[in-house]
Amino acid sequence: MKIDQAIIDQTGRHLIKRGAQLDDFQIEYLQGQGIGGIYIVEGEADPEEMAAIQIPEHTQKVIEKTRVPDRSKVTLSEDVKKRVGEGIQYVFTNPDAEGFSEAAESISNDLMDTIMSDDAVAVDINMLKVSDEYTFRHSVDVATIAMIVGKKYGLGREEVHELGTAGLLHDVGKSKIPNEVLNKPSQLTDAEFEQMKMHSTLGYRILQEKGTFSKGILLGVLQHHEKVGGNGYPVGLKGDKIHIYAKIISVADIYDALVTDRPYKKAFSKRTAMEMVLATSQDLDVAVIQSFMRSVILFPVDAIVELSNGEKAKVVENDPDYPMRPTVVSIESGRVYDLSHDLNCASIIIL
Repeated sequence: MKIDQAIIDQTGRHLIKRGAQLDDFQIEYLQGQGIGGIYIVEGEADPEEMAAIQIPEHTQKVIEKTRVPDRSKVTLSEDVKKRVGEGIQYVFTNPDAEGFSEAAESISNDLMDTIMSDDAVAVDINMLKVSDEYTFRHSVDVATIAMIVGKKYGLGREEVHELGTAGLLHDVGKSKIPNEVLNKPSQLTDAEFEQMKMHSTLGYRILQEKGTFSKGILLGVLQHHEKVGGNGYPVGLKGDKIHIYAKIISVADIYDALVTDRPYKKAFSKRTAMEMVLATSQDLDVAVIQSFMRSVILFPVDAIVELSNGEKAKVVENDPDYPMRPTVVSIESGRVYDLSHDLNCASIIIL
């Protein structure tokens, strides 16, 4: 993988150039500097072409004049990632262990401390990775996204903490699903799908037997596949009958699943995934979707993007109300495209 950003120290020196392919030594150095994650070149853009982009001086001046740093984002340190990664693996592989509840509480505390200490109000999903194993990574992604969305939605500190625990454990019932069904690389049969749908009920039972989890956490796990229109499972609840934790986890769960590679599908782009979430608004809580949109950063400031008009541009400002339409500056011309507010840019999208 080639990096999609230059690594620059506090004095402005370029330590590693954009487009470089990192070796083990460089990765170890970056981790030692407390850099927990970086952006990589992805999608259909030619990595060599993107790496070779030179920003003209007149464009650089426009960028410096218009650039507005992103809102504070969740940043997991390497120590936290290691603890969380080991903790979530223990929880999912030892659902019947005596230390299950304590391990789940410890992970939630780590995530809560990170979110509150950073005063984070947004999340960039590319920066969360704690494991190469999908189930573990997905659980942490969903929990972190849900906590930020819950915070934006207006939940209190204790509620956000509970929501994080429910997000971490929303798929714990899958530990009781046979691996041949859970990891099947092709479409499930009707019988297998019915078996898979049992995971929310199985997870609820696992937690209920512990006797240490709140009603909200239990319902968040049980109901995270319910839909506001009544076509979800396991019961087919509608609207306000679904707990708010479950409504938030549902949105986070769907989005994270869409942007993640699986054996049976390739990941969708972040923009496409966001559009798909919006397209299923009849199944999801509209207020939660709005909080979600204001919590996820799709195109971080300084990212190089390709526009539908054929130009390449640099992101200089994000609008929380329009996450798919940031303000960008054309690399070649230096023209500013305010994709959120300028009607002249209405036909331009980021590819």
